[in-house]
Amino acid sequence: MSLFDQKTLLMSIHPFDLLSERIIDTLMTQMDIAYYPKETVLIAPRVQAQFLTIIIKGIVNEMIDEKLQNVYGESDIFDANSLIYENTQSTFIVVEDLICYELPKETFLNLLQDVEPFQNYFMQDFITKHQQLKQRQHQSELTPFMVSRVDEIYLHSPCIVDASLSIKESLQIMTQQNAQILLVQDSNRMGVVSDANLREKVLLVGKSIDDAIGEIATYGLITIEKSDFLFNALLLFTKHGVKRLIVTDGEKIIGILEQLDLLSHFANHSHLIVESIERAVSIEDLENTQRSLTYLVRSLTSKGVRVRYISKLVSELNSKLYRKVFEMVVPTSLQGRCALIVMGSEGRGEQILRTDQDNALIFHDGADESELASSMTRLNEYLIRLGFPKCTGNIMVSNPYWRRSVSGYKSMMTGWIETLNEDSLRSLSIFLDATCVAGDALLLDECRSYLYENFEASSDILAHLAKSALAFETPLSLFSGFVLGSADHESELDIKKGGIFAIVHGIRILALEYKIESTNTTERIKKLNNIGLFDKRFANELIEAYDTLLEIRLRSMLSQTNIKEEQNYVNPKLFSKTDRHLLKDAFKIVNTFKKFLTFHFHLEMVL
Repeated sequence: MSLFDQKTLLMSIHPFDLLSERIIDTLMTQMDIAYYPKETVLIAPRVQAQFLTIIIKGIVNEMIDEKLQNVYGESDIFDANSLIYENTQSTFIVVEDLICYELPKETFLNLLQDVEPFQNYFMQDFITKHQQLKQRQHQSELTPFMVSRVDEIYLHSPCIVDASLSIKESLQIMTQQNAQILLVQDSNRMGVVSDANLREKVLLVGKSIDDAIGEIATYGLITIEKSDFLFNALLLFTKHGVKRLIVTDGEKIIGILEQLDLLSHFANHSHLIVESIERAVSIEDLENTQRSLTYLVRSLTSKGVRVRYISKLVSELNSKLYRKVFEMVVPTSLQGRCALIVMGSEGRGEQILRTDQDNALIFHDGADESELASSMTRLNEYLIRLGFPKCTGNIMVSNPYWRRSVSGYKSMMTGWIETLNEDSLRSLSIFLDATCVAGDALLLDECRSYLYENFEASSDILAHLAKSALAFETPLSLFSGFVLGSADHESELDIKKGGIFAIVHGIRILALEYKIESTNTTERIKKLNNIGLFDKRFANELIEAYDTLLEIRLRSMLSQTNIKEEQNYVNPKLFSKTDRHLLKDAFKIVNTFKKFLTFHFHLEMVL
């Protein structure tokens, strides 16, 4: 290998790519190329590291207590920790003849002191490390969803007229400015006039064009700040079903963001799903949305969009789907007298690929439950056709247990609180994630308020609820190796039981204790941080760990050729080295969180 080839190779390896060419040239004069035959022990608890090793060719295994921890191959680096901390519990052994660069220990430590980005890579904290590794994983895609802001895209100039101006004069101004919509200023409120307003409130009813423009405006603008992310604009378009957003800079309106401009920027097809849902008049019309949604998730994942942002978008789309099915099966006269709620990952806004149904119905006291029974059976049948499998625990609106009046739910909640049996605690936990997707949302608010009001001084129930978060062992050994399953899953681990469940359930119970009404796990963590339960660093670590677990599970699911149900088993041996590091770090945070729960709820005293 020529010196040019050596330099090119070194500059292609992270974090050496962070160094200037001058520093790389200096390093080339201080590095040697070495050869080690198979079975050579390079570093061990009693064999101190003298070099930072960069593999050119060959394979090295890292072992702890004769258990394989990591495999290093071409372009991999080891072992910085042994050099920095001057000790190790690992044994690094050559398993395929090794050719490598060796950077002397003294040179490496001096480089850490002199070059901050290089030091940050090897000594950074959990959050920085995860964000940097994830960013590098997706840098080839440039992740436009995550870095683009509203003021970086073309915005149409706002056309603002006074509410007292006539419709005719206003339209003349609109034409002169070549505007698509009119913004109408009426004292302290601002409204909008679009083609739809003109058609429905002027042409179809024969209204005079000499009347004031303010009489046909729609008030209550949907706005977004110019510094906000474009992905959040996409969420607003999806949630509200609008074609335009008003862009503001503080209190000032600075432009109009058109949906078509945003979609062309993202080349995203979520609007097609929204339109297909809104135009549907039968269940057959809705059946293609599952395939479209899976395509959307794959597309966003490949572009490096974070799982929690994908889940927000998918949740908005699923809510529209639930609402449309609700409107199809429930008589119009009853739709305002009941509330369709979803629970589980759907209720938390964290479901991405469709899993078992977790839904329920709350109806007004005095409403005839028998009128709703057949509608709810149809609703569950329709959802199954749309790709939402039947709940194995029968937590569905077709089950009378989850179809009650407001008084019925209050009575049931009292029973949950007064008993400590497993079924009651499970039902209580499920209900805590409830979100209304159709009907009268105030019914759920009333039930939730009743639950919080009657949960005062129930520390014993909180402790029993919280203990469930410790039900499954974190699949990480004493020396940070993965603990895999047995039988049919001997090469895999359950990422949900091993990590996701502990964070979701533990945060859920803390939210109940502090009467936090948000159902999303990330939002709950932020609010727990705001009240001082967590410090900001630990809150960020929890969010990052949770995001990592969800992302790894999602990518593992998307790699399957046939995704029919929730798949929680993952094979870490199939992961990249980066993903293995990320997963181990995430599990370490899970263990730290479990210790927090044990201390906070005194779980060592709970039988």
